[in-house]
Amino acid sequence: MAYTDHQTMRRVLHREIAGTIGLLTDEHDFRAMRRYRSFTFDNHTHYLQQVEALLKTRASQGSHTAVALFDPQEYAEFCADTGLDPDVQSSRTRFTAELATTGPVLPYEGQPLADLVPALVDEAVRQATWEYASTLLARLGACASCGEDIGRAAFTRASHLVVRILDTAGAGNRHLVCSVSATPETLLSVLHADEDDQGAIQLDEAEALEFTTVLALGIATQTPGGLVMRTSAPGTTDRVYGWRLRGEGLEPLTAGEVFDAYCTDIDSGDLISPESDVDYCVPPDLGEEGQSPGHRH
Repeated sequence: MAYTDHQTMRRVLHREIAGTIGLLTDEHDFRAMRRYRSFTFDNHTHYLQQVEALLKTRASQGSHTAVALFDPQEYAEFCADTGLDPDVQSSRTRFTAELATTGPVLPYEGQPLADLVPALVDEAVRQATWEYASTLLARLGACASCGEDIGRAAFTRASHLVVRILDTAGAGNRHLVCSVSATPETLLSVLHADEDDQGAIQLDEAEALEFTTVLALGIATQTPGGLVMRTSAPGTTDRVYGWRLRGEGLEPLTAGEVFDAYCTDIDSGDLISPESDVDYCVPPDLGEEGQSPGHRH
């Protein structure tokens, strides 16, 4: 009887433990891990099927599982820094535990792995974009003439602009995209702002932080960039607005410029067919908040 009670208690405790699975999302990373003899999978498709089966099993048992992006190169560096043998399963477990607190992680909520994988990759790109933009902002230092921290001032300015844009948009959900020229490639950030039943705007804090940081980088470095917003509300056509970065402010695009920007492929420059039931509009007036203060660092 006591043995059965102990088994029951262990099952209960097992459900209380939150776990993290490190996922090799693509074939290239999977092949990189196959150089370790202790990594026994030999087929990426089969590996993904086994991971999905494990996730479903844990969910059916009431266990919470998070999925982290497992990067073989970062794993090798982690093992080198910590003195761990990379060809030992316990080292992969240690690295995955580290990912749970530092890396891109998403909760498994019963969604197909085919949906979870691209979402996890997007989360990794978002985090990397934020880290890169934050690093560049921090390196700018203080203004030589006024002593003000350039990066911090630009972030404050960008925050005000984002709030002003959301406040002046019409009712409905907002989808914003910010692009800033950077080396080696243009930085892109996306922000979703949805309205709840009471009309209040709901934002993902991490997404808003990254978006504001990228916009701040464009403001601080005075590099070419732009911002496009699409609003959607029931019973109305979607509306698309746009601005270009000008100094420390945002200059509204004409309806024609918005159309050109939205209907041109960023990579190839080819025209894209315009969507039906979409209006390309001059953006709402941001007032003095949207204008450059005229002070250049």
